[in-house]
Amino acid sequence: MITSRGEFIDALAALRRGGVLVRLDDGSDESLLDGVRLMWSFPDLMRHGLIAEFDNPHGFAGARYYRMTPVGRDFADEAIAAWRARPLLERLAIRLFG
Repeated sequence: MITSRGEFIDALAALRRGGVLVRLDDGSDESLLDGVRLMWSFPDLMRHGLIAEFDNPHGFAGARYYRMTPVGRDFADEAIAAWRARPLLERLAIRLFG
C-alpha cells in the first residue's frame, strides 16, 4: 500500500521531468527530490523498481543519487494520466486523507 498517494504522484511527476532524488547516507531516512523532502514515497519507488541509484561524481560525498528507470517512466506516464483523469475534488480529498 502506498502511504501518501499525493506525494507519490508528485514524486513520479518530478522524476519524469528529469528530477534527481537525493538520499543522505548518514543512516537517516531523509530523501530530497528537487529540494523537497519526501516523507513516505522512497520505499515504494525502490520496491517497485521505479528508480535506481546512479553514480554522481560531481555530487556530495555521502549522498546517494537516484533517477527514474525505464519501467518507472512507463509507470509514471500511466499513473499521471490516471491521476489527471480523476475529478478535482477527488484529487483534493486524496491529498488531504492519503
